[in-house]
Amino acid sequence: MRIRILDADITTLEVDVVVNAANSSLLGGGGVDGAIHRKGGPEILAACRELRAGHYGKGLKTGQAVATTAGNLPAKWVVHTVGPVWSATEDRSALLADCHRNALRVARDLGARTVAFPAISTGIYRWPLESAAEIALTTISAAEPGSVEEVVFALRGEAAMAAFRARHNSLA
Repeated sequence: MRIRILDADITTLEVDVVVNAANSSLLGGGGVDGAIHRKGGPEILAACRELRAGHYGKGLKTGQAVATTAGNLPAKWVVHTVGPVWSATEDRSALLADCHRNALRVARDLGARTVAFPAISTGIYRWPLESAAEIALTTISAAEPGSVEEVVFALRGEAAMAAFRARHNSLA
């Protein structure tokens, strides 16, 4: 499985799956979540409401992943996952790894060949970039690829690019 790191707007990528750093309500929010809902249009929100009306009535738990349509995005599907809020007093690394592992599993189950991830939990959830990069890249590198041929980390800004590139180079 090939891994690429790009400075890119995840909502513009022509991939099979875009991973959404969602909030547990699945009903949109800020950051990547808000951008995906805005650009994807009302179909994504409608699909999320259906999920909430069914099995996910209380929302999506941290580390879990679920797929919806991608609406107006150039992707085929959106895989929503809820990242953990960073804590200086509690190690939540396993939950962040679960986000990547479970999102990739859902993408494989869909038959996706290309998957784009944001830097999950590094925005409003304050996860340090270097730690997030280590967890994300280590988890994806160790995962069974199945149908997935390429994973793209669509990042914004020099700090995120530097952290993810440094970790990716150390794994090569």
